[in-house]
Amino acid sequence: MTTKSGFIFSKRSLNNLYGVHPELIRITYRALELSEVDFAVTEGLRTNARQRELVEQGKSQTYKSYHIPRFGDDYGRAVDVAAYVGGKISWEWEYYEKIAKAFKQAADELGYAIVWGGDWESLKDGPHFQLMRGDE
Repeated sequence: MTTKSGFIFSKRSLNNLYGVHPELIRITYRALELSEVDFAVTEGLRTNARQRELVEQGKSQTYKSYHIPRFGDDYGRAVDVAAYVGGKISWEWEYYEKIAKAFKQAADELGYAIVWGGDWESLKDGPHFQLMRGDE
């Protein structure tokens, strides 16, 4: 599916959205339409074993994650993305700020609350977006 921005999700990105909460999937699609930076979904739903692996590798600092189903549902409530610039993945912060702007606008338009890992005080996680529940 081509978006207004001209960006499309690859089959891999679509597969990585499997098991993600439907509201966050809607936000992610809308963010791709709004974003001035192309991005891929690199990870969505995670198992506890995958989270442990990431902690052991130093890529995460907690065993609790919104990627793992919580709150009694079967969905992950987080996605990680990678910016595509010039056909290559970039980890430059400026691109994640632009992607975050699109995610935040998409969430506002659709009436959902999200948190961007780039807004965290301790560990800045630019590729991370998580869907909040109404009671959080």
